[in-house]
Amino acid sequence: MSRSRQRFRALRISLFLFVLAILFRVGLRFDFVSIALATASSSDAPVSERAVEHGSSVSLILISLVVILMAAKLGNALMERIQQPAVLGELIFGVLLGNLSLLGLHQFDYLKTNEGVGILAELGVVFLLFEVGLESNIKQMMEVGLSSFLVALVGVIVPMLLGWGVGAWFLPQSSTLVHVFIGATLCATSVGITARVLKDLGKTTAKEARIILGAAVIDDVMGLVILAAVGGIIKAADRGGTGISIVDVSLIILKAVAFLVIALWIGSRLSPRMFALASRLNVSGMLLAVSICFCFLLSYLASRIELAPIVGAFAAGLILDPVHYQDFRGRGEHSIDELLKPISSFLVPVFFVLMGVRVDLNTFADSGILGFALALTFVAILGKQACALAVLERGLDRISVGIGMIPRGEVGLIFASIGAALTLGGSPVVSSSTYSAVVIMVILTTLVTPPLLKVSLARGDRRKVASTKESQRVPFAH
Repeated sequence: MSRSRQRFRALRISLFLFVLAILFRVGLRFDFVSIALATASSSDAPVSERAVEHGSSVSLILISLVVILMAAKLGNALMERIQQPAVLGELIFGVLLGNLSLLGLHQFDYLKTNEGVGILAELGVVFLLFEVGLESNIKQMMEVGLSSFLVALVGVIVPMLLGWGVGAWFLPQSSTLVHVFIGATLCATSVGITARVLKDLGKTTAKEARIILGAAVIDDVMGLVILAAVGGIIKAADRGGTGISIVDVSLIILKAVAFLVIALWIGSRLSPRMFALASRLNVSGMLLAVSICFCFLLSYLASRIELAPIVGAFAAGLILDPVHYQDFRGRGEHSIDELLKPISSFLVPVFFVLMGVRVDLNTFADSGILGFALALTFVAILGKQACALAVLERGLDRISVGIGMIPRGEVGLIFASIGAALTLGGSPVVSSSTYSAVVIMVILTTLVTPPLLKVSLARGDRRKVASTKESQRVPFAH
């Protein structure tokens, strides 16, 4: 059997299972839940009622995970067949799942507000940022050079200002802090998507690729600091209801930077001792348990000082280094990245699918919201093109550097989800319509990057070859 036929067969099986899960979910709605409610109503004991309610909620989460994971994997398969990032499949299938109500099917509307599924999605994003931190290296970040730092700096400032302006233009009735937060969602760059595209093109060793990846990592750190600062300012404004002074803003930014610096400084010294002590216990699964506890502890500490938990998770990933758990590796155990892979493969898709589920396509019936989404996408692309101006080295393909910084991917979604949870004056900072516009921006910026980067790098290669031939040409002697 040919490989393409095998893939098609696997796709059909996945589609069958997905439809089966939907039918099962519909059946649950009319059978299991009604039985559970009947049982609850026939009993006068409060404990029995709580037990039935608990059982039905657990069952609801279980079947929800079946639907979400099958949707995610089916989306992955379809995107990989058309050579697009797999995460797009999870996001798009989530959008389809959350808008089946447009076809009269309301069985999945509960996913948008279900607390259990929401908690699993939040755990997924914590693991996602932990993995991003593990894949980053502080020394490599310091060695990428001035160009990467300047590219990252421009790639944060320009998109944020443009997003701020677009927010003020389309949402004049909203607070300035809302406009600032919309600008903040455009700051970061998806390291994972950019790295995958460069790897598929065999360009990871090119100088442009090193600048892009180094800048994307620095970009994420700056973005997290901005997220912490803007989020803290919004929380303070929501509590006090008065203006925030420059001193207050400076203290919030200082708190975010201080947390990262102190966590990295103390953690890098405690981590080797912690793993050395854990290795003496010689218990199966100890490396994974200690790593997750370390991640959760820093995430908790970040939340305690009113920073996003993902800031702590990212810091934990940056701190942990293979040298710290060399004793475990010497015994033949897998690396932390390998141990986390099954967990993240389970939880991270829950986050992406749920982010898609929460997109309300009804909002785009308003031409103003659709225009807002397209304008946001335009400035998101334009803002990152300004990065090309920050490349100092001559002879490099500046356009490719700008294109490589375009995709927002998971980072933009994380910012949007946090904004949807923040309130200002009793209303969400990121409304349902604004959230939908941000998700559309994330989808479009992620879609355009692979083909544009492929064309741009190929053009750059042709130009370099032509330049080399021109320099090697010997003038004709008369």
